[in-house]
Amino acid sequence: MKPNPERRCRSRSRAGPARGVVLIEVMVSILLFVFGMLGVVALQTNMVRAQTSAKARADAAYLASQIVGSMWGDIAHLSQYDTASSCDGYARCATWLAAVAAALPAGSAEVKPDASTGLVSVTIRWGLPGEDAHSFSTQTHVHTAL
Repeated sequence: MKPNPERRCRSRSRAGPARGVVLIEVMVSILLFVFGMLGVVALQTNMVRAQTSAKARADAAYLASQIVGSMWGDIAHLSQYDTASSCDGYARCATWLAAVAAALPAGSAEVKPDASTGLVSVTIRWGLPGEDAHSFSTQTHVHTAL
């Protein structure tokens, strides 16, 4: 049997306007998938940034608590913890300052103890890439007389 040329032409003419519809549907599906993946990547980036910032804040709070605890155990040398004057010469304070610099990006600290009143102010500063500078401050009383 020979194929009918008229039939072949009719099927071609009917399929003609529908050509490429599947290709367009696939391209639209790929485009939607790509936008979805870009959204997931952006979400992941924001989550990592927020987690890094939260860890730095937690580290700063821990370091401030650590120096206050050290002062409570070393009340006789409270004035030695002053970062403006004698901290670099006192081993406990210098070690803590080095820990601040190591734990936090661009980390620095300022400790202001008042030996007469026992009031201690601790400020820790750091900076994360692409963000503004951050700081954590706390004040407490270290009782110098029992």
